[in-house]
Amino acid sequence: MDAFKSPFPLVPAEVDSTDTGGTTLEVTEVRIEGHAQEIPLRLYRPARKTALPVLLYFHGGGFTKGSVDQADFAARYFAEHLPALVVSVGYSLAPKFPFPAAPEDAHRAALWVQMRARAFGGNSRKIGVAGHDAGGQLANCLAFIARDRGDVQIVAQALFGPMLDPSLTRLGDEKRLGSDITARECAACYRAYLPQASQRMHPYAAPLESSRLAGLPATLIATAQNDVLHVEAEKYASSLIDAGVQTQVVRFPSVSHAALADHPPALQEAVRFFQWRFDTRAHR
Repeated sequence: MDAFKSPFPLVPAEVDSTDTGGTTLEVTEVRIEGHAQEIPLRLYRPARKTALPVLLYFHGGGFTKGSVDQADFAARYFAEHLPALVVSVGYSLAPKFPFPAAPEDAHRAALWVQMRARAFGGNSRKIGVAGHDAGGQLANCLAFIARDRGDVQIVAQALFGPMLDPSLTRLGDEKRLGSDITARECAACYRAYLPQASQRMHPYAAPLESSRLAGLPATLIATAQNDVLHVEAEKYASSLIDAGVQTQVVRFPSVSHAALADHPPALQEAVRFFQWRFDTRAHR
């Protein structure tokens, strides 16, 4: 049992070792106190390696579905190829736990990483965040919170097909794109996550409406051609660039929104991005 207690008490950790075809990963399950309930963290670490950069990863599911199981492929990919200590976060889901439960869970996970990463072979001075779909929005939201509260240093973020615009005014044409998600589905997700209309303009929920983007970490935005969300994500990339944030945006052809989460070329692009940012941090 991990002896660490307040402010993030843990339940007993389960450790498993798996061979990913050349790299043995140690997988550890823990639970920490979240904003409204305990939340699971699944840690992936290349065996016998220490001082690893840390990547917090947030699964997709439109704020209402998904789990750390859904994020398993991407988490293992990053742990093996960066390599890194990957912390996959099982944040609270709407409608039972609407905004701001999920962002606050993300922040608590980041604080836990800052305090406990070393015990699992991580370097808390090299923290990145990433996520797909709603998880991309939460990764970005965590970058906002860390900047504003000044308690966690986020080096870089990678957003895969993120949901960024509750107004739904910047969606692509789903029929022309052959999108696997629709405006109606996105609207239902936002209604569950942001039940109060005023929340849909909050900068943590609607970053495209924010006028304070300066000071966010270097950003990679990966979009899919066959996805209505690629328009708003690429618009956000433009806004970040205008705010002076180092930003890279890549659209992957003939890829759907769902497939982007585990698309090896997109994940490899993120690996290169994070390696560059972590190396830059090391030489400062």
